[in-house]
Amino acid sequence: MPTPHINAKEGDFSNVVLMPGDPLRAKWIASNFLHDYKLVNEVRGILAYTGYTKNGKKVSVMASGMGQPSIGIYSHELFTSYGVDTIIRVGTCGAYQDNINLFDVIIGVTASTDSNWINQFNVHQYSAGADFELAMDAYNKAKELNVNVKAGAILSADIFYDEDPDTWKKWAKLNVLGVEMESYALYTTAQRLKKRALCLLTVTDHFIHKDKKATPEERQLGLGKMINLAIEVTEKYAK
Repeated sequence: MPTPHINAKEGDFSNVVLMPGDPLRAKWIASNFLHDYKLVNEVRGILAYTGYTKNGKKVSVMASGMGQPSIGIYSHELFTSYGVDTIIRVGTCGAYQDNINLFDVIIGVTASTDSNWINQFNVHQYSAGADFELAMDAYNKAKELNVNVKAGAILSADIFYDEDPDTWKKWAKLNVLGVEMESYALYTTAQRLKKRALCLLTVTDHFIHKDKKATPEERQLGLGKMINLAIEVTEKYAK
């Protein structure tokens, strides 16, 4: 049934959802990687589509918006009201380590955060992590597809324009691979509800090599490799 933020009908969603941040990226994924897809949500401009992979597996794609409060809302409503049991975030990130290159794909095995979002659970610290089987499947499939992949810790930050330009360095010292803004809340929500979640990230910026930035055309090509990887993984779990 409809929720405060999703007006899809029962059965409109697959049990597996790919989740980019940008609504227009959700539309791009549906139109380029799915067939016979239909729009199932557009509340607040958060677009969601459900279609079929080339192998006939039913898969949905829905935007999360930006930040942990936003993905926390949408993932919770999908998990609790629409029969979704698996969400794979497909996003972009900035790299923190010298051995990571533009367009590498990062598998976020764990996510740390600087956010107060976790305080609702009345814990001082919480280790948020991906579903192990999903992460292993993604890593093995990436190797099979010859996708340059790194697996490890990521940071889900609340701040994009940080007042301290060197904040990232303390995370880099702990071998955090890169930064984005959503995965910690997704992982925590999935763990709280006993569901599956994974974060796949394409590197489009670099904190060490600041001159390395992807062009719009390069972003699309790089993202295409990651989306193809994500869909290959989802086909195992789609019902």
